[in-house]
Amino acid sequence: SSTMSFSEAEVQSARGAWEKMYVDAEDNGTTVLVRMFTEHPDTKSYFTHFKGMDSAEEMKQSDQVRGHGKKVFTAINDMVQHLDNSEAFLGILNPLGKKHAAQLKIDPKNFRIICDIILQLMEEKFGGDCKASFEKVTNEICTHLNNVYKEAGW
Repeated sequence: SSTMSFSEAEVQSARGAWEKMYVDAEDNGTTVLVRMFTEHPDTKSYFTHFKGMDSAEEMKQSDQVRGHGKKVFTAINDMVQHLDNSEAFLGILNPLGKKHAAQLKIDPKNFRIICDIILQLMEEKFGGDCKASFEKVTNEICTHLNNVYKEAGW
């Protein structure tokens, strides 16, 4: 369904958890992407300018990787601001999903991969409670992205 059911308490704790990550949006976003590229090398194939990079160190230094990491975190941040307003939430998520499906042809399983890595990093840095309060957000993001992909004919 297109309605989201976050209680006020869930919204607050999810925002609190995300804020800790978003303070260092570029560094944390970069870490997440570098992990994804390292642990799932096939994901690199979507990024022509990252393709030739093999070492994590090289990726960490790359302006393109850093820029995209920050972009991902900024998009999630915009969504987190609208957990209590599904229309606004989907207003951010839908065009993003359509672009990744139609234009970029990104396999939707990669969204789950990136969300899982974000949760893993949250747990490492801020503990299990922090991770737990953000899990529902990543599930919503992935569920809605999958819906967008289905509509786009995936």
